[in-house]
Amino acid sequence: MQYEARIEVTQRPGVLDPQGATVERALPALGYRNVRDVQIGKCIRLVVDAPDRDTARGDVETMCERLLANPVIEAYDIELTELASSG
Repeated sequence: MQYEARIEVTQRPGVLDPQGATVERALPALGYRNVRDVQIGKCIRLVVDAPDRDTARGDVETMCERLLANPVIEAYDIELTELASSG
C-alpha cells in the first residue's frame, strides 16, 4: 500500500524562531497589524510504501527522528493518508 505523509516541522516551545520574529515585525509595515505569534517551519511531503498504516507511520516517525527534524529543538506532526490503488 502507498501512504502520503505530510510532516509539519516547527520549533519547540521556548526555542527562538528568528525568521518568525522577523516576519512578525515586518507585517505591520505592510498594513497587517492584526497578526501575532508568527512561526516559520517547514512542510515535507513524501510517499511511502508499507504493508499497513502503523508500519508507514513508524517508518515516517523514524525518518523524522533521524533526518527530517532535529528532535532537540523541533517538533513535528505527521498526517498520513492512504493513496488509492492504481490497479
